[in-house]
Amino acid sequence: MKILIADDDSQIVRALRITLIAKGYQIVTAADGSQAIAAAVDQRPDLFLLDLGMPQLDGLEVITAVRGWSQSPILVVSGRAGASDKVEALDAGADDYLTKPFAVEELLARIRALTRRAGQDDSQPSVRFGDVTVDLVARSVTRSTAEGTRQVRLTPTEWQVLEILVRNPGRLVTRQTMLTTIWGSEHVEDTGYLRLYLSQLRRKLESDPSQPTHLITEPGMGYRLDGAS
Repeated sequence: MKILIADDDSQIVRALRITLIAKGYQIVTAADGSQAIAAAVDQRPDLFLLDLGMPQLDGLEVITAVRGWSQSPILVVSGRAGASDKVEALDAGADDYLTKPFAVEELLARIRALTRRAGQDDSQPSVRFGDVTVDLVARSVTRSTAEGTRQVRLTPTEWQVLEILVRNPGRLVTRQTMLTTIWGSEHVEDTGYLRLYLSQLRRKLESDPSQPTHLITEPGMGYRLDGAS
């Protein structure tokens, strides 16, 4: 099991890394919010341990970005003990909240509980919409045609855009979430990137790209995948 630890306190990161590796976990670390999102996209961790008070992007921004495409459990480990901080983190998409300082035994128990909960997820490894099948495990896309099933070749970035939508079927994914997740916070205003890649995906996946029925634009807000099963 792979865990991403995101915290700007190097001593805490080192202590957690040693403890969790000794328990058999694979560890990835990040020192700020931007690094956390980049590591999440690249490493696909099974669980997140996030501090809230990180530089670049804070923990809440990381949670929001990650929740745009991942359902992996998020455990906030923070020195902020206020009820409002906990509520805000949980409302943003965190699954649990542990206040610093904490006992290692409690941390391990929280991780085990979140892991069990995640293991009960009945989400499907593949998603269909129209004549398209997206295999999230194999990271492949196929289309059914009169001549049979054919493979659809996507660029790495096209796959990232599609995966975010496929993992959130029927739900609006904001432009900010998609831009931050794929390109980083410095490109949060570059909406032209998304228009370009959505246009390319529609040409490859929609029956009529000029009148899409699955890859839907919500004007001024973001995008949504309709008709998925």
